[in-house]
Amino acid sequence: MNQYKKIAFHTLGCKLNFSESSSLARQFEEKGYARVEMEENPDVLVINTCSVTEQADKKCRNIVSRAIRNNPGVFVAVVGCYAQLKPEEIAAIPGVKLVLGAGEKFNLPEHVEKQNILGQPVIHAGEIKDVKTFIPSFSAGDRTRTFLKVQDGCNYFCAFCTIPLARGRSRSTTIQETIEEAQKAIDAGAREIVLTGVNIGDFGTYHQESLLGLIQQLDQLSGATRFRISSIEPNLLSDDIIDFVAGSQKFMPHFHIPLQSGCDDVLQAMRRRYRTALYRQRVERILQMIPDACIGVDVITGFPSENDEKFKITRDFILDLPVSYLHVFTYSERDHTTALRIADVVPMEARHLRTKQLRLISEKKKRAFTERFVGSHRPVLWEAANEAGMMYGFTDNYIKVEIPYEEKLVNQVTDAQLIKLHPELYMHGEAFLGVTSVER
Repeated sequence: MNQYKKIAFHTLGCKLNFSESSSLARQFEEKGYARVEMEENPDVLVINTCSVTEQADKKCRNIVSRAIRNNPGVFVAVVGCYAQLKPEEIAAIPGVKLVLGAGEKFNLPEHVEKQNILGQPVIHAGEIKDVKTFIPSFSAGDRTRTFLKVQDGCNYFCAFCTIPLARGRSRSTTIQETIEEAQKAIDAGAREIVLTGVNIGDFGTYHQESLLGLIQQLDQLSGATRFRISSIEPNLLSDDIIDFVAGSQKFMPHFHIPLQSGCDDVLQAMRRRYRTALYRQRVERILQMIPDACIGVDVITGFPSENDEKFKITRDFILDLPVSYLHVFTYSERDHTTALRIADVVPMEARHLRTKQLRLISEKKKRAFTERFVGSHRPVLWEAANEAGMMYGFTDNYIKVEIPYEEKLVNQVTDAQLIKLHPELYMHGEAFLGVTSVER
């Protein structure tokens, strides 16, 4: 019998991390651990880290400090990207007992059991080049939506990014094994499955398969109502994928496509594998095939060499681009990235100012996109209640809709009328009880 009984997880960063935390939690539950919240005095706390920005590193430190302060006896294990990149730095944080890099992350239960005996801090973080195994996973705890990990790692080595150093080379399993994992998520009650990974457009290359082949097979599964493709590189978002989504009843009209910069010179400095002309083509193709589609965009401000003129090119490109919203990130220096070699550093004040400008543009674009659908009917997958006695859900094209709470609607898709736009850019709506709306 394990000495520890209760385990909590705190996950930082991307949807991929959340899917992996859920899989780790299931491993512990199979060994007799009870999963609890961090505030419930767990015996073991697992922090699954991100290291995309400097802020993510700081969050990890703050969580450890807070956990130890509130629960001095807790056994703290740190895994994930930050753990792979800077294991000694993490091990030096007072209270951390175990640090596991990418190669050992999914052996966490065994390491925790060993620690019960050894009782001293241990680091297992080998060379990332040796990490070649793909471990499938999906998030749990929310029946409505699950994040299904279909790919891991990246071969691109963009100038600003530490992910290849933290997660290794691109890899995935076969279509058949991915389908089996999706079926497990469906059997657990998921109505919507979000395909996630580091670079999911690269799915299947080792097995001579493709993302297109995967989504064609997933489309045949019964049980799940919806699928979404998470962030996908524009150079890997083929016309065939766009056309397939346009004709599918299960794949939602929602794309998230990293842009990072709207200036070709900056894209080249970033070592991105496309230019703005290709990006525009992808957006135009989507809207030609699916006029109501929601298109999200990632942008980085203040990358070295992005002077005022180049930022203006980016801003003007985005203003002219018919997209729905932006995720804007302020560039931060990361150790071991090639961007550090670029001498033309943008002052932090200018970076933050540019971020603020693009976020204002994002708000305007989101408002314009959402307002288009006032008065229309869309299918909505309803989720749980909030504190005000309301519930919300998302349309097929990713508009958030709020209605008075009806328990029988939770995890159901119904037709809904979008009545009024809230100042915070979601819709007040009306659900038509018992009416299941056909997705497109």
